Amino acid sequence: MKALKPIYLFPFVLIALVTGMVGGWIRIGYTEIAISGSAANHGILMVGGFLGTLISLERAMVMRHKVWLVVPLISGLSIPVLLLLGWPTFGITMMLSASLGLMGIMYLQSLRHPALYQYVMSVGALSWMLGNFSLLYTGFVPGAVPWWIGFVLFTIVGERLELSKFLPTPVIAKKALVWLLAAFFIGLWLPFHDYGNWLMGAAIIFMSFWLLHFDMAKVAAQKSKQFKYIGIGLRVGYFWLTLHGIILTFMTAHSFHYDLYIHTFFLGFTFSMIWAHAPIILPMILNIKINLYHPILWIGWSIFQLSLLGRILSSVFGIYEWRTLFGVINGYSILAQFALMAGIVFYSKVTEKKLKVVSNRPIENNHHLKTTKHEMDSVI
Repeated sequence: MKALKPIYLFPFVLIALVTGMVGGWIRIGYTEIAISGSAANHGILMVGGFLGTLISLERAMVMRHKVWLVVPLISGLSIPVLLLLGWPTFGITMMLSASLGLMGIMYLQSLRHPALYQYVMSVGALSWMLGNFSLLYTGFVPGAVPWWIGFVLFTIVGERLELSKFLPTPVIAKKALVWLLAAFFIGLWLPFHDYGNWLMGAAIIFMSFWLLHFDMAKVAAQKSKQFKYIGIGLRVGYFWLTLHGIILTFMTAHSFHYDLYIHTFFLGFTFSMIWAHAPIILPMILNIKINLYHPILWIGWSIFQLSLLGRILSSVFGIYEWRTLFGVINGYSILAQFALMAGIVFYSKVTEKKLKVVSNRPIENNHHLKTTKHEMDSVI
């Protein structure tokens, strides 16, 4: 398994993202770009293909034995099975297998580090497995969606608990969070349009308040540069989570309820978390020693947030043309943000090479020294 490296698996993440996004565009009426099967499998590609592969890759990387990288590999390979071969049952079975593998990873990590955050993330892996099983058994994507939301929610909350473990959080606050997570998990088992959505929605609203108050993002947002970018990004994500809970609880009669319910969570909350964590996680996955933060990321981040807000408001007020327009802009802003991060890597590599060339030149006289300083200033 030495030949299997995380960087080789990351293209599967990007392929799932692009194909899933194209499928989403088709579903909202933008058909300029078309990939066969992407619209029908939009949710499966985005959750199982993109998020499932990314999260299982992140968790497999910290395992002692790299054989666990097979888990994100299976999840990633389900994408060509779904799209190129057109075998949905086999593709979903592969995702189910990957979710079982992630459960194994989390079980072993919980044994090694028996802590609350590990147990929370383990419930997330369980939720992904139950959602995949539900989809395989019924073929009904909306029935699997609440479990998929649980997968992402428990995983992110667990990761935030891990990163905030050194903050002086009151014991009663931690117990309250456990009860909120338990209430949400119970809500997953109840009929959605009876009491399930109420219980899940209420739990999510109070959970978002908890994160806004007790998560370390509150501290990071008051600092500068990368810390501010991460802190503000996380807190905006928690506001999206609040809105998701409100829609889930009080707007079930709206004609675009499903669209609002899905995208306030998977775009608003989840991608806000991705953008905030990307400068830390992506260098680890790609094995590059470069700081991925640059102020230019605020541009892509702002376009993403504003276009998503436009899409959500267009759905609320039933303005179909604007919904399509903002949806397309939002998709391109996701690609643009990844492109900006790739550009930061490229710029850093080029700058590093130029600095090495300048530093290795022999200093023959003062004139050459001045020239070297000028070159270094121009590089910096």
